[in-house]
Amino acid sequence: MANQKYDAFLTVARLGSFKAAAEELGYTQAGISYLVNALEKELGLTLFVREYGGVHLTGEGREVLGLVQAINADEHALATRVRELNDLEGGLVRVGSFTSVAIEWFPGIAKAFLDRYPKIDLKLLCVDDEEELLNAAWEGRADCAFSVAPQKRGLDAVPLHTDPLLVVLPPGHPLAGEPVFPTEALASEPYIQLQGNARPSEMEALFEANGVTPNVRFTVDSDYAVMSMVSAGLGFSVLPSLILRRTLFPLAVLPAERECAREISLAVRSQDTASAATRAFAEVTREWVAEQYPAAQVR
Repeated sequence: MANQKYDAFLTVARLGSFKAAAEELGYTQAGISYLVNALEKELGLTLFVREYGGVHLTGEGREVLGLVQAINADEHALATRVRELNDLEGGLVRVGSFTSVAIEWFPGIAKAFLDRYPKIDLKLLCVDDEEELLNAAWEGRADCAFSVAPQKRGLDAVPLHTDPLLVVLPPGHPLAGEPVFPTEALASEPYIQLQGNARPSEMEALFEANGVTPNVRFTVDSDYAVMSMVSAGLGFSVLPSLILRRTLFPLAVLPAERECAREISLAVRSQDTASAATRAFAEVTREWVAEQYPAAQVR
């Protein structure tokens, strides 16, 4: 029921390549080209400029992109609902997640969910780019997604947990035993910045809350590389509490003088059109998170 031409068009637009789109969707390159050509003929528009080394949207392609995304997501939702009506005990929930939630939360949530709904399958899509994660939920490639910024895409969201942003130091640092990390140290101490898609702005919220600019010495794109470098005494960093639950390296962890946190939610394109299986997953997730953080205010 879902439109293969729409899938082909949106995937080529996202990846900028017929070959990459074919690999992701499981088609031949010629098959993807045929589907896109068929859609162009159907619409009477040229959607892509084909160039050596890749493709990019024409002006007309950019104009219709959002409409095709919306129609395609609705058609996928319709196909899911029809499958549910044919088999109310079956189905598939595609869950988008960033790494820390995938590691620390998803296994426990999946176990609780499958204990209750053993005939519903789960598929985990790990995406650390917040923008891409939101797009996956908006376009229907994920039925739901753990997110820290669902409002950016206008998604419906179930708030789950307030996750503190914490300062991490080498264990032997002179400030490691203090109750808080002083504001002046946030500005003066060498900072190891976690760089990667939406992550810098997420961590920068702590510096903004304390009214300082960090003294960036290193920029890396891996949580675990950051932990390793901090543990080796190369500087301090800021990481979410969730990724620090089980660290691979010796670290001292303490709050900043003015504390800051990120809000983790489970987002769907629309509560009204979400499948019964997706709504069931959201409910189990909310219950599981509430059990893990009984002292926290979980809404």
